[in-house]
Amino acid sequence: MTSTTTDIAKHPASLPLRAGVWELDQAHSTISFTIRHLGIAKVRGRFTDFGADVVVADTAAASTVVATVDLNSVDTGNNDRDTHVRSADLIDVETRPTMTFRSTEIAGADDEWTMTGELTIGDITRSITLDVELGGIADFPLGGPRHAGVTATGEVRRSDFGIAPSFPSPVLGDAIKVELDLELLEPAS
Repeated sequence: MTSTTTDIAKHPASLPLRAGVWELDQAHSTISFTIRHLGIAKVRGRFTDFGADVVVADTAAASTVVATVDLNSVDTGNNDRDTHVRSADLIDVETRPTMTFRSTEIAGADDEWTMTGELTIGDITRSITLDVELGGIADFPLGGPRHAGVTATGEVRRSDFGIAPSFPSPVLGDAIKVELDLELLEPAS
């Protein structure tokens, strides 16, 4: 075992955030996605109804994130398309109303992190890893708690979750790129 490995084992990575429950600032947070259409264009969308429980512990390994997205809140900027996305042809919000992510491992240092977890859509759960960037921590000029900015990016395959099986690539791409831009409120000391 090298000295670096020994040091890491003796001193698990701590997050650059104060320990406690960080509240999601919903008004300054976004969950968005991009998927290819016909292999030539990108369709972008977002979910407008979501929540997250972010518990920062003394170490990254002991910290947890649980996020839930209301799939009925999909918004691609086109009402007809959104209605179709919600239908049984695509997401099928009648049987899959939510998407839930539960972290299983958080690792990294400074402002570059990864978060692995279990993503559940309907009755299917798969492991995914998100790249996480800490945008910074800032005092709020009007008073109140400090704010932290976090961006998480990754990719989900719709075929892994049985989404839109009758739409082969390239009609609808299999890879869905996701981006979470979250603003969190520091817990009181």
